[in-house]
Amino acid sequence: MQYLAAGGGAGGFTPILMIALLFGVMYFMMIRPQQKRRREAESMQSGLGPGDEVVTIGGLYGTVTGVEDDAVLLEIAPGVQTRYARPAIARVVTRAELPSEPVTEDADTVKD
Repeated sequence: MQYLAAGGGAGGFTPILMIALLFGVMYFMMIRPQQKRRREAESMQSGLGPGDEVVTIGGLYGTVTGVEDDAVLLEIAPGVQTRYARPAIARVVTRAELPSEPVTEDADTVKD
Protein backbone atom coordinates (compact mmCIF):
# COMPACT_ATOMS: atom_id res chain seq x y z
CA MET A 1 0.00 0.00 0.00
CA GLN A 2 2.83 2.40 0.65
CA TYR A 3 4.11 2.24 -2.93
CA LEU A 4 0.71 3.34 -4.26
CA ALA A 5 0.73 6.49 -2.16
CA ALA A 6 4.26 7.36 -3.27
CA GLY A 7 3.38 6.89 -6.94
CA GLY A 8 0.29 9.10 -6.65
CA GLY A 9 2.39 12.23 -6.01
CA ALA A 10 4.26 11.90 -9.30
CA GLY A 11 0.99 11.39 -11.19
CA GLY A 12 -0.18 14.91 -10.27
CA PHE A 13 2.73 16.47 -12.15
CA THR A 14 2.21 14.52 -15.39
CA PRO A 15 -1.03 16.24 -16.55
CA ILE A 16 0.54 19.69 -16.04
CA LEU A 17 3.57 18.60 -18.07
CA MET A 18 1.33 17.26 -20.86
CA ILE A 19 -0.67 20.51 -21.02
CA ALA A 20 2.53 22.56 -21.18
CA LEU A 21 3.86 20.28 -23.93
CA LEU A 22 0.59 20.65 -25.86
CA PHE A 23 0.80 24.46 -25.70
CA GLY A 24 4.43 24.32 -26.84
CA VAL A 25 3.55 22.17 -29.84
CA MET A 26 0.61 24.42 -30.74
CA TYR A 27 2.85 27.48 -30.60
CA PHE A 28 5.49 26.04 -32.94
CA MET A 29 3.04 24.34 -35.32
CA MET A 30 0.28 26.98 -35.59
CA ILE A 31 0.90 30.36 -33.99
CA ARG A 32 4.49 31.02 -35.06
CA PRO A 33 4.01 30.18 -38.79
CA GLN A 34 0.86 32.35 -38.88
CA GLN A 35 2.80 35.30 -37.42
CA LYS A 36 5.49 34.81 -40.07
CA ARG A 37 2.90 34.81 -42.89
CA ARG A 38 1.31 37.97 -41.47
CA ARG A 39 4.69 39.77 -41.33
CA GLU A 40 5.43 38.75 -44.95
CA ALA A 41 2.02 40.00 -46.12
CA GLU A 42 2.45 43.32 -44.30
CA SER A 43 5.90 43.87 -45.80
CA MET A 44 4.57 43.02 -49.30
CA GLN A 45 1.66 45.43 -48.87
CA SER A 46 3.84 48.23 -47.53
CA GLY A 47 6.25 47.80 -50.46
CA LEU A 48 3.60 48.37 -53.13
CA GLY A 49 4.37 51.07 -55.64
CA PRO A 50 3.09 52.46 -58.92
CA GLY A 51 3.55 50.05 -61.80
CA ASP A 52 3.30 46.85 -59.73
CA GLU A 53 0.90 44.28 -61.16
CA VAL A 54 -1.10 42.72 -58.31
CA VAL A 55 -3.93 40.29 -57.59
CA THR A 56 -6.60 41.13 -55.03
CA ILE A 57 -8.08 38.60 -52.62
CA GLY A 58 -11.10 38.46 -54.93
CA GLY A 59 -8.93 37.41 -57.88
CA LEU A 60 -8.94 40.74 -59.72
CA TYR A 61 -5.73 41.59 -61.61
CA GLY A 62 -4.69 45.21 -61.79
CA THR A 63 -1.78 47.61 -61.98
CA VAL A 64 -1.02 49.94 -59.07
CA THR A 65 -1.35 53.57 -60.18
CA GLY A 66 -1.30 55.27 -56.80
CA VAL A 67 -0.61 54.50 -53.17
CA GLU A 68 -2.23 56.16 -50.15
CA ASP A 69 -1.81 55.51 -46.42
CA ASP A 70 -4.37 52.72 -46.17
CA ALA A 71 -5.52 52.29 -49.78
CA VAL A 72 -4.16 51.47 -53.23
CA LEU A 73 -5.45 52.72 -56.58
CA LEU A 74 -5.58 49.97 -59.19
CA GLU A 75 -6.08 50.30 -62.93
CA ILE A 76 -8.11 47.23 -63.86
CA ALA A 77 -8.73 48.25 -67.49
CA PRO A 78 -7.46 51.12 -69.63
CA GLY A 79 -8.87 54.27 -68.03
CA VAL A 80 -10.69 52.40 -65.22
CA GLN A 81 -9.30 52.93 -61.73
CA THR A 82 -10.60 51.44 -58.50
CA ARG A 83 -9.59 51.96 -54.89
CA TYR A 84 -8.78 48.97 -52.65
CA ALA A 85 -7.68 48.66 -49.04
CA ARG A 86 -4.06 47.50 -48.73
CA PRO A 87 -4.99 44.24 -46.96
CA ALA A 88 -7.13 43.34 -50.01
CA ILE A 89 -3.96 42.84 -52.08
CA ALA A 90 -3.19 39.12 -52.03
CA ARG A 91 0.08 39.07 -53.97
CA VAL A 92 2.31 40.94 -56.36
CA VAL A 93 2.51 39.32 -59.81
CA THR A 94 5.27 41.54 -61.22
CA ARG A 95 7.17 44.38 -59.66
CA ALA A 96 7.58 47.67 -61.49
CA GLU A 97 10.98 48.09 -63.01
CA LEU A 98 13.14 50.51 -61.12
CA PRO A 99 14.41 53.42 -63.17
CA SER A 100 17.84 52.58 -64.52
CA GLU A 101 20.84 54.81 -64.13
CA PRO A 102 20.91 57.75 -66.52
CA VAL A 103 22.86 57.03 -69.65
CA THR A 104 25.81 59.35 -70.09
CA GLU A 105 27.46 59.61 -73.42
CA ASP A 106 31.20 59.83 -73.74
CA ALA A 107 32.75 62.46 -75.96
CA ASP A 108 34.06 59.66 -78.21
CA THR A 109 30.62 58.19 -78.96
CA VAL A 110 28.83 61.45 -79.82
CA LYS A 111 28.14 61.77 -83.55
CA ASP A 112 28.51 65.11 -85.26
